Amino acid sequence: MSDNKTGAIAWVDLTVPGAEELRDFYAAVCGWTPQDVKMGDYADYTMRTAETGEAIAGVCHAKGKNSGLPKQWLVYVSVSDLDASLAECVGRGGKVYREKASMGSYGDFAVIQDPAGAVMALIQPKT
Repeated sequence: MSDNKTGAIAWVDLTVPGAEELRDFYAAVCGWTPQDVKMGDYADYTMRTAETGEAIAGVCHAKGKNSGLPKQWLVYVSVSDLDASLAECVGRGGKVYREKASMGSYGDFAVIQDPAGAVMALIQPKT
């Protein structure tokens, strides 16, 4: 995760069938270097910059809990209180697209849909 400041874009990833093909596509097109992230019996990918090796994005398989996510680049925005943000989302006409879940040492996240239908993720980083 690149930025833990409240309101900042902390991460972006893509969840698709055929993640290996898209991993290779973005490696060639953007110059990113993929690194495997073990997910049990398969791997997702952290994409890193060639120059510094900085983690810049993720390319993930549409499997398991990720099987229902839309095929789009998903932006993760840092929030200070995920539960409060989810309540605000619903209270203002949005939907919780994917319920709150742990990202291990990175914190907790959820995917929301705004009243216009756009989807994004919210993450409450570990303190």
